Amino acid sequence: MLALLSVSDKRGLVPFAQGLVRCGYTLLSTGGTLEALKAAGVPATKVSEHTGSPEILGGRVKTLHPKIHGGILGRPSLESDAREMASHGIEPISLVAVNLYPFRETVAKGASRDDTIEQIDIGGPAMVRASAKNAAFVTIVVDPADYEGVLAELEATKAVSEKTRRGLQRKAFAHTAAYDAAVAAWFSEQEGETFPDTLSLPFVKAQGLRYGENPHQRGAFYREYRAPAEPTVAFSEVLQGKELSYNNILDLDAALGLVLEFTDQPAAVVIKHNTPCGVAVDDSLESAYRRARAIDETSAFGGIIALNREVDVPTAKALAETFLEAVVAPGYSAAALEVLAAKKNLRLLSAGPSLGSPTARPRAQLDARSVSGGLLLMDRDAIEPVTEWKVVTRRQPTPTELEALRFAWKVCKHVKSNAIVFAGPRELLAQAGGQTSRVDSVKIAAMRGGARLQGSAVASDAFFPFRDGLDALAAAGAGCVVQPGGSVRDAEVIAAADEHGLSMIFTGIRHFRH
Repeated sequence: MLALLSVSDKRGLVPFAQGLVRCGYTLLSTGGTLEALKAAGVPATKVSEHTGSPEILGGRVKTLHPKIHGGILGRPSLESDAREMASHGIEPISLVAVNLYPFRETVAKGASRDDTIEQIDIGGPAMVRASAKNAAFVTIVVDPADYEGVLAELEATKAVSEKTRRGLQRKAFAHTAAYDAAVAAWFSEQEGETFPDTLSLPFVKAQGLRYGENPHQRGAFYREYRAPAEPTVAFSEVLQGKELSYNNILDLDAALGLVLEFTDQPAAVVIKHNTPCGVAVDDSLESAYRRARAIDETSAFGGIIALNREVDVPTAKALAETFLEAVVAPGYSAAALEVLAAKKNLRLLSAGPSLGSPTARPRAQLDARSVSGGLLLMDRDAIEPVTEWKVVTRRQPTPTELEALRFAWKVCKHVKSNAIVFAGPRELLAQAGGQTSRVDSVKIAAMRGGARLQGSAVASDAFFPFRDGLDALAAAGAGCVVQPGGSVRDAEVIAAADEHGLSMIFTGIRHFRH
């Protein structure tokens, strides 16, 4: 029996090869895999010796040969195949262990274009696909995690079961599909092609989930094929707590996206049901968190927290005062982890030091949303430079008001449309969104904020279609407004602001969040 081993990921290679030899296999191998086997004293034959053809073109052509692919694709139980194989001196290859050139790892290292192209595997995917196609006769192994199970069956029964071979078959095609998707995505990046005619999404399963949004829905979590430079939930390290749920991950992503809007000062974000219910900045992380939590302590119970500085002991003690689902931060001091260890179910995620960097910003990546029978893809929304803002009222905002407007505008982009945010220079005061009428959002936010809204700044994600929204926020105590402008009734809305003595800024940019 022949087995062909050619792997870039050499985890578990030697014990697996030794087990195959014990089970009576003769091993064929190439390149670094062959060297590793020989160094471990495992007998193996070089593929070029088996085929009688040398490796050529700098190693680009090694396994692309009839004795290899005929051995993999041949069906020994089919008389015509067996006769042809015998006439051409082709021996059946009944087990193939191949994983592909480290293309994704090479891209992650920032290699040159030429070096990256050299890591596009040709022979490997051909062997994997051929083996998977012929899984009735060939066992294809692309993941070192499967070595132990395959060996156990061979040692117990001298064969690999049909059920196992079919499972490995599915895994093999998924392996090559993800690999090709990563290659296609890289070429699209190189050419600046954001929306290719055929979209391949190279995502890898990070974990199974107990269920989806609701217990009757199944769910799983996938992440990009390589870690991006900016902090992400998908590549954060889980330090403690219960397994992340579907809803946890959604809320953590929302919290992380909002806290990344604030880099100059310690900031804290509280998210509940994908909606900001507390946002604040301050001179220390503890005080920023306490301010954010105090905005709506009822909603903060069972909330998701994002912080943009390493968690210290005072902040950890503050976090421990309230039941929380999860916290994501750049990291945690050893002493802070000791404090939070008492909250054994609290999920703690470390997004890495880049989250705490003064220059941390989400990269210009894409947002994808599924619809029935399709996928919507767009650039991720970004906050535009405030230098483009235009004061349209008679009264100019004061420096303090301008600071509060900037704060409100950052938060507003993370609230569902129609979004209304009341804020001060350092904290969210009240918000409302997801309403079918903008004036209703103003009224709901005003009800939530009460007396603390006196002199506040208001941000609206889109224009006010009528003056009623302006009248309502003025009645709530607002002193200034930032909004995109662009309504046919802008003049009416500006006049209303002037009547109430408000200052108002048009940004020219809308931030709908559906």
